[in-house]
Amino acid sequence: MEVNGTLRGGTLYVRLCGEIDEYSAAAARRTCDGLIDSNPSAGRIVFDLSGVRFMDSAGIGFLIGRYKKAARLNIPVNISRPDFAADKILNLSGVYSIMPKTE
Repeated sequence: MEVNGTLRGGTLYVRLCGEIDEYSAAAARRTCDGLIDSNPSAGRIVFDLSGVRFMDSAGIGFLIGRYKKAARLNIPVNISRPDFAADKILNLSGVYSIMPKTE
């Protein structure tokens, strides 16, 4: 799992590439938390899932955990460009009700 972050126009874009599963979630969590901690003035966080090839319940947990961290800082979170399988999982799990999908 690769995690890259870029702050543009007040939005922290976090691009995830690879698989988000039980084995990769802990390292991705540490990297992503570091990005959030180093950009506390971001007006929004967008998770770009276009590079995610596989996501299971650990991926949902990863996203919800980052949402809670951002919520403590009053930063809204969106999800961008999930593939069909990830989109289906996120929709069925209700994640979009707290982290809306954006373009």
